[in-house]
Amino acid sequence: MSEGNGLRTGGQVLVDALRLHGADTAYCVPGESFLAVLDALYEFRDEFRLIVCRQEGGAAHMAEAHGKLTGRPGICFVTRGPGSTNASIAIHTARQDSTPLIVFVGQVGRDCMGREAWQEIDYRHMFGHIAKWVEQIDDPRRIPEFISRAFHVATSGRPGPVVLALPEDMLVEPVAAASARPFRAPHSAPAVADMLALAAALESAERPMMILGGGGWTREAGDDIGRFAAAFDLPVACAFRRQDLLDNRHDSYVGEAGLGMNPKLAARIKEADLILAVGARLGETTTSGYSLLDVPCPAQRFLHVHPDPNELGRVYQAELSIVAATKDFAKAAAALEPGRKTPAWGAWTRAARRDYLDFLAPEPMDGAVNLGEIVKHLSDTLPADSIITNGAGNYTLWVQRHYQYRGLRTQMAPTSGTMGYGVPAAIASKVVHPDKTVVCFAGDGCFLMNGQELATAIQYGLDPVFIVVNNGMYGSIRMHQERHYPRRVHGTDLVNPDFVALARSYGAYAERVERTEDFAPAFERARASGRAALLELRVSQEALSPRLTITGLRGA
Repeated sequence: MSEGNGLRTGGQVLVDALRLHGADTAYCVPGESFLAVLDALYEFRDEFRLIVCRQEGGAAHMAEAHGKLTGRPGICFVTRGPGSTNASIAIHTARQDSTPLIVFVGQVGRDCMGREAWQEIDYRHMFGHIAKWVEQIDDPRRIPEFISRAFHVATSGRPGPVVLALPEDMLVEPVAAASARPFRAPHSAPAVADMLALAAALESAERPMMILGGGGWTREAGDDIGRFAAAFDLPVACAFRRQDLLDNRHDSYVGEAGLGMNPKLAARIKEADLILAVGARLGETTTSGYSLLDVPCPAQRFLHVHPDPNELGRVYQAELSIVAATKDFAKAAAALEPGRKTPAWGAWTRAARRDYLDFLAPEPMDGAVNLGEIVKHLSDTLPADSIITNGAGNYTLWVQRHYQYRGLRTQMAPTSGTMGYGVPAAIASKVVHPDKTVVCFAGDGCFLMNGQELATAIQYGLDPVFIVVNNGMYGSIRMHQERHYPRRVHGTDLVNPDFVALARSYGAYAERVERTEDFAPAFERARASGRAALLELRVSQEALSPRLTITGLRGA
């Protein structure tokens, strides 16, 4: 794409660079600060999808989810000032979730810099702590260089977010700019000596535990790590909201280390004599507030595999640290052979697996709607490749406990614990995988943080099913309130709209479900509607979690 004189505007150079690196989708809320980019995208409107959203937080979370689903950087465009601050929530999510993401922010003209012009922000300062790299492109001739670096930084080591500011006058300047080559993310493989040391450490263990987590996984890596686990008969736990890294039906899978963790699994992690962490940072949530492993030296023998050397030794000192991309480590691990035909810990693994299977069973729940039974029904009946999304809130504890994920990227949930994630993640999931079943769980508070994006789903003919769990309160905060300030309820109640009427006003299919037995037929009607659908579940405020009630908490 070029002008008649062979020159291209900054906006055209940018779009050409994105296409060169394989990008074919971007999410945005339009702004006058990057109109030149929108104009350049017009030329490729039939081959480059531009998903226009209703709020920058929703747009950026869709791009973040896109990055999770594809392993390639999600692309987002937002305008300066308020647009960028709205998008910041997803930049933080991408950081904590190790997701490749590139956010382009419109900026004031170069001639106005430093004057606090209209909506001016110094983005290097604003995002310098939470993004992997932040820069402003002042010279349009350097756009290919900056875009190439952005793709490499977002995908290398521990993946993460990149922010590039685009002065609006730079985007309309005509220049001659040399193109780059398509990016190839660098990655590191484990040394042979490290793999031999790992195998030797396993041979001397009696109660090992492998914990999977982090970003950069592929389906092949999941399959390889499953073969490794089977060969060594290792019990495998997945870090918080990374339950889909190993098929939950695998005989080695023993549950999630995260919020609402099975107490028996937590006890086993503490009792283990060897912990092999692959890709996981082992943050606060996965380690129950850093209580399952001692800081800085765990009581267990600790082996840590991570693609970023800066994460090794950051909190925990490991006996063996291996810098390796998860896919390369998994491939090397799958090639290992155990020294003994029958590892000594077989009974330990079988017992951990039984604990997990027992924990799947739904428990009684106050009220006419049992959320555990509903999640189990979906787990039993949905296609194996279905994608389940959610944001944050106590309602997620039922989803995490009772749903069995069958493969990589069937769970789309933020390890950052951000509310409002599930709705945009479901929409992005349908953009990437239009033929898959996509189900979003959202609490009543969580849904309304990005519920306006239901309009985006309708606009683009996408048909996820949104399940709104309505208990009329911010449930997780109410739980903490009752624990620390019992009976002093203040600031946690919600007065909600009619969610069914709201969804129908957008053009979605909608029903209200007030009994467990009514859910299955309602869900089938929603899925058969051929358009975005919403099911509102009216649940009791009494049930704070699968194991905790307000009455029980007050009694304690």
